[in-house]
Amino acid sequence: MVRNILKYTSLFFCGFCLLSCKHQQTVAKTTERSKTNKISSRSLQKQYSDRLGVSESDIKNEKLYQFINEWQGVGYKYGGKDKNGIDCSGLTSTLYSKVYNKTISCSTKSLVGEVKKIKESDLKEGDLVFFNTNGKSISHVGVFLQNNKFVHASTKKGVMISDMTEPYFKKTYVMSGRVK
Repeated sequence: MVRNILKYTSLFFCGFCLLSCKHQQTVAKTTERSKTNKISSRSLQKQYSDRLGVSESDIKNEKLYQFINEWQGVGYKYGGKDKNGIDCSGLTSTLYSKVYNKTISCSTKSLVGEVKKIKESDLKEGDLVFFNTNGKSISHVGVFLQNNKFVHASTKKGVMISDMTEPYFKKTYVMSGRVK
């Protein structure tokens, strides 16, 4: 009887230790994955200056480009607001919350009313760009970066950077706005 108690106590203790170690490994892997998404300021400047076609000194908002780097490639999901899937307004809202500490709507149509309309020629980093991609009304939003580039959540490729001068975006562009 005592042997059985000792045997089961030992098994329980070993199982507990294994589960505890497994949990620590999972936490370590998650932490390691987060670290690999973050890159040094210098690498960030180099990477995004190349992608945007600007000089490294033009990449000043490290928080913005780290955010983009961490979300790049996250798949599209209508109504999504996390890394399991996100839509264009969810990405815009999350970006504004994390990068600019501002709360804005998670709806493209509502965002139109939350911005001061500006000319396309007056666009600055962080301004919003709106598109009519469904043929009816404004249905897509992105965040302007530099040199005609903007970040958005594409239905086909997820979070990505595109160029406003691409024929599709030139054709569907409706307006630009600055968050009030």
